[in-house]
Amino acid sequence: MALITYLTRIQFDFGALKLLAAELQLLGIRRPLIVTDKGVIAAGLWAKVKEQLPGNMPIALYDGTPENPTEAAMRDALKIYKEEGCDGIIAIGGGSPMDLAKAVGLMATHPGRSLQPYSFVEGGAGKITAAVAPIVAIPTTSGTGSEVSRGGVIIMDSGRKLAIGSPYLIPRLALIDPELTLGLPPHLTAGTGMDAFTHNIECFLSNAFNPPADSIALDGLEKAWTFVERATRDGSDREARYNMAMAAMEGAMVFQKGLGAVHALSHPTGGLKGYRLHHGTLNAVYLPAVLRFNEPAVGEKYKKVAQVMGLPASEGNAAGVANAVAALNERLGIPKGLGAMGLAQDTVDKIADGALGDHCHQSTPRQPTKAQYVQLIEESWG
Repeated sequence: MALITYLTRIQFDFGALKLLAAELQLLGIRRPLIVTDKGVIAAGLWAKVKEQLPGNMPIALYDGTPENPTEAAMRDALKIYKEEGCDGIIAIGGGSPMDLAKAVGLMATHPGRSLQPYSFVEGGAGKITAAVAPIVAIPTTSGTGSEVSRGGVIIMDSGRKLAIGSPYLIPRLALIDPELTLGLPPHLTAGTGMDAFTHNIECFLSNAFNPPADSIALDGLEKAWTFVERATRDGSDREARYNMAMAAMEGAMVFQKGLGAVHALSHPTGGLKGYRLHHGTLNAVYLPAVLRFNEPAVGEKYKKVAQVMGLPASEGNAAGVANAVAALNERLGIPKGLGAMGLAQDTVDKIADGALGDHCHQSTPRQPTKAQYVQLIEESWG
């Protein structure tokens, strides 16, 4: 096994799931709340995790995590946590269960009934303390990297899709076993894989100074570029699944640099009422337009990105990288644009307003105006 300590404790390898009982003992978790979703249950993944838990361990289960977690879901899970006297959380699934687990872990130990005061945009990070309930994150997809990140994105009761974040929200253990991703369907493999790709490239392009994070982001970018197509084409390709799991983890390790306009757009788009939109797929759709837009503020960095992606020197610019990403999207079967995902034109203004108020707007290398966000949306319409 490869034990990595970077921000948190990480157990990473095929078969890492067998370490769960020992790791729970180290953390002192004796009555866990399982936070997951019905897809994970149906796929038999929760059953695999349960096999590794001590037979006499009291277990509480919340499997109602929505595709985009909400404050309402947090309250439902929190009620179970308190009623069952839980002392920690095991999150199993993609980014949604892991983000929801962070919200539950926060509100189980902090005052108030609403998450919104704890959000980034309301200065909530400083209100979050070390009292957060311990969380073990077990990803079953290779995309968000939420298993090692300090943040979670929740749709608030107000309708806004906002991020909560603090070093205290980073799961105490990320248990990453690529075996759990082998059955992921091709469209989810593609969407989550492009989520990991976008995290790495947006973090690298951020202007914040963090050379170690840049190096990690480039490694994650190279892995995602090299293996996402293989993993999508053949879900049983163990080498591809292993490397995509690592790319996802690395993409979230470097969140401390900040993301950018792709995520500033994806967050409010994913929070639109009446739609069921996959976050990673939205990132893939928005990415080419944002890459072109960022060129004046990024410049020479595109040469390094192109080099990592194996593009010719003549394509070491915004157009070359953006065109290569667009071609990859097409090969992966990503929808050709927002219109193909079912969005109505009357959502454009609301998305642009939401992007301006998103925390990722602050860390993008080139900050768009509202009119420029509208243009980016229209360029991504397809």
